[in-house]
Amino acid sequence: MSQGAPAAGGSTRLPEIQVTAPRHPQKPRRPKTHVATHQHRQEPQEPQHRQKPQAPPPTEAAALAAKNSSLDMARDNIVAPTGAASYTLSQQAIASLPQGTNTTLDKVLLQAPGVTQDSAAGGDFHVRNEHGNLQYRINGIALPDGVGGFGQIFDTALIGNMSLLTGALPAQYGLRTAGVIDIQTRNDAFNNSGSVSVYGGSRGTITPSFEYGGTAGQTQYFVSGRYFGSDLGLENPTSARNAIHDHTDQEKGFLYLSTVLDPTSRLTFISGVSNGSYQIPNNPGQTPAFTAYGVSNFDSSQLDQRQHQFNQFNVLAYQKSVDDIDYQISYFNRTSALHFTPDAIGDIVFNGVASDVYRRSIVNGIQEDTAWRIGYAHTLRFGFTASAENSLVNNTSTVLPLDGAGDPFDAPFTVLDSSAKTGWLFGTYLQDEWKINSQWTLNAGLRFDQMEQYISANQLSPRVSLTWKPFEGTTFHAGYARNFTPPPQVLAAPVNLALVQNTTQQPSVTTNDPVLPERSHVFDVGVIQKIYAIPGLEVGLDAYYKKAKDLLDDGQFGAAYVLTAFNYERAENAGVEFKATYTNGNFRAYGNVAWGKQIATNVVSNQYLFSADDLAYIAGHYVYTDHSQLWTASAGASYLWRGTRYSGSVIFGSGLRADGADGTPNGSHVPSYTQVNLGVSHDFNIVSATKPTTLRFDVVNLFDTVYQIRNGSGIGVFAPQYGPRRGFYAGITQKF
Repeated sequence: MSQGAPAAGGSTRLPEIQVTAPRHPQKPRRPKTHVATHQHRQEPQEPQHRQKPQAPPPTEAAALAAKNSSLDMARDNIVAPTGAASYTLSQQAIASLPQGTNTTLDKVLLQAPGVTQDSAAGGDFHVRNEHGNLQYRINGIALPDGVGGFGQIFDTALIGNMSLLTGALPAQYGLRTAGVIDIQTRNDAFNNSGSVSVYGGSRGTITPSFEYGGTAGQTQYFVSGRYFGSDLGLENPTSARNAIHDHTDQEKGFLYLSTVLDPTSRLTFISGVSNGSYQIPNNPGQTPAFTAYGVSNFDSSQLDQRQHQFNQFNVLAYQKSVDDIDYQISYFNRTSALHFTPDAIGDIVFNGVASDVYRRSIVNGIQEDTAWRIGYAHTLRFGFTASAENSLVNNTSTVLPLDGAGDPFDAPFTVLDSSAKTGWLFGTYLQDEWKINSQWTLNAGLRFDQMEQYISANQLSPRVSLTWKPFEGTTFHAGYARNFTPPPQVLAAPVNLALVQNTTQQPSVTTNDPVLPERSHVFDVGVIQKIYAIPGLEVGLDAYYKKAKDLLDDGQFGAAYVLTAFNYERAENAGVEFKATYTNGNFRAYGNVAWGKQIATNVVSNQYLFSADDLAYIAGHYVYTDHSQLWTASAGASYLWRGTRYSGSVIFGSGLRADGADGTPNGSHVPSYTQVNLGVSHDFNIVSATKPTTLRFDVVNLFDTVYQIRNGSGIGVFAPQYGPRRGFYAGITQKF
């Protein structure tokens, strides 16, 4: 009705309501994320008989949790991944997978878009068809670069949520830029409780574990440990159900300590260790090629090759919030060692060389990151990292000499090739996050990196990204990043080819240029959309293109289970990823499909690793890199019904590369595969309602699909590898 018109059935006028703007409107202020102490003020007292009941004061643990929550917000502000593509898995999502928290980190990441499985020796996998080039963070703290086998160090029971960041990363992310695995610890990890578990099944698998977390005064702590023993330590080189000579024993431990020093600062210590022994699996029926120590007929099923791996890291971080500035400075160190022991006779009989390889790397460094909020619109981020690495590579090779006609004869002798180096890495960055308005955010920055290792090199790298949120539930992002990636120092150690001239280890190519850092341009664009017509459904699409100079790659170029790095002069990497997640009450489902292709040409370092024919072909043609897979997909679902959780997952791959039928390097691929896993678990209140006993049963590779991950051919591929055959596993977990 019009203003002032009488209401139906009477003549009473509605009162006018006038809204007037305040005389001095105030600009909205951006909330601060730091913790500030509050002034106590005296409130007027009500009469005694009218006093309201007072709420009980917060417990010490609750007060500490509130302080940590505010500091967590400040820490998140320091490392906000503006403009990057992100895929997040929560603790509930991980626990809902078949095998639950017994799933290793690399297998969990296979559920993310564009992640391809490879050898499980060190939790190997590929993000967007890249080889390695990943960095790890826990609670915003960057862990030391180059720690091998992270999939074996971290127990997934620690994870509250885990994000995989890819694409055109902001300037604060340097060196390893194919992906950032950002782990946040569980919120309930510090409530003075824990659990013990025993899990095992097929192929002699047994893995007892424990975890405990609590709060003492101003300190939160969490500790976990796990033993893993199995007769399927590495991929089986045959299609048989059980591998020959493939036992592994692994021990892992993790410690997290965090102390709030005052309402605006805290100190955090993180430590992890992994110790693993592996038998190298045998492939029976191989044909001997040499005679050594009078032996010319050796049963390949009786080979006794072994490998031991050790990794340990420590991080000490101090975090502080002062007014509009949040910063964090950390010291880190890391020790890694690898020792491959050959079969002293068998390796020479089959390969003409028995190599005892020892690699050790010790890293010490510091990192600092600062976020400074300047008014409402701008957040300036800057920081640096510096590290020193001491590496030692010893290769003790027993070889056979060649006679005047180039034929080997039975007079084995040993040569030692040793390389030691102390190298340095330094990086610094400056970037500005500009909130143009409520819809648009621009993040622009510069990064400078310097390496002083086996070679000296540096680069100034611009980064820029734009995020657009046109309406609620829709986010577009687009970005560009110039990247600089040094080779892992231990993989770039030079070799002395003169030591093996006129022996069975003499290469056909003697060129041996040093390994170079990779330089690349990365472009990324994507969108995430919540589908409001179907509550709980979110979909995303992302496309990327990378153009690289001196693309870093590595491979296994001999019987020793170790990698050696090399460079392609030019390379391109392109792909498209689709992802979808759906949550409705106790039901959760997800699905991802990715198409990707990485091609490269002209090997420009460590050329001796290749045959003359392969080297010539690659110099004149673009070839697929060995870890390039055209199609990758994953899907899964879980449902909690009357206390029982049912879950299933699927991974699909179109196949990693292999040599073509005509010998073309990486000219073909192994057949595509699909692996289906199922699981069921139930909580029983045997001890108490708050300390459940969980029983679970899982089936890995439900349909017993026989498929190859590798067929033994391709660049840097030494032996065939098969995916796991069907396995049955069961476990019990008791909380206390």
